Amino acid sequence: MISYLKGTIQYIGQNFIELAINNIGYKVFVTEDFLNSVKVGKEVEIFTHQHVREDALDLFGFDNREQMELFEKLIGVSGIGPKTALGVLSAATIEEIETAVINDDVSVLTKVSGIGAKTAERIVLELKSKYKGKVAPASLNGKNNSDADVIDGLIGLGYSADQARGALRQVDKELGMDEKLKLCLKLLSK
Repeated sequence: MISYLKGTIQYIGQNFIELAINNIGYKVFVTEDFLNSVKVGKEVEIFTHQHVREDALDLFGFDNREQMELFEKLIGVSGIGPKTALGVLSAATIEEIETAVINDDVSVLTKVSGIGAKTAERIVLELKSKYKGKVAPASLNGKNNSDADVIDGLIGLGYSADQARGALRQVDKELGMDEKLKLCLKLLSK
């Protein structure tokens, strides 16, 4: 089982990187945030999950162990595959996902392509037991709804969910909803 890789990025694809280690190239699927933070020639260290299926052997890479562990919890939910779990991690931070599960807030999860209300409810229900006794960070309570409202507003204005999430990642998380929306619109109009 491959659980960790350190090497140089040789190629960046749409949802993966090609990592060269001792003249061997590894194709590793990663989150959008990871893709946006790296460039060809950069040396990186990533934690990996090796996903074995009858017809495929895939590697999924993460910035840290916590992200990898959450990915593994997500793929443990019935009906959630590794690409969908990666989509969830691309759409929200670990803290936002944990807060959503603890607070039974499916709005964060339904923003991910391929996850409807029923699937989001199943994720929350199945992960709830893994966070039993854990309290959501006070700084994030209510912030998820603000971010979800900003994304909904941008989608209503004709932007895609991916464009909306990308703009929202570039905005200060401490701002109110109106300020976030204004800054996102400014970023998207460039």
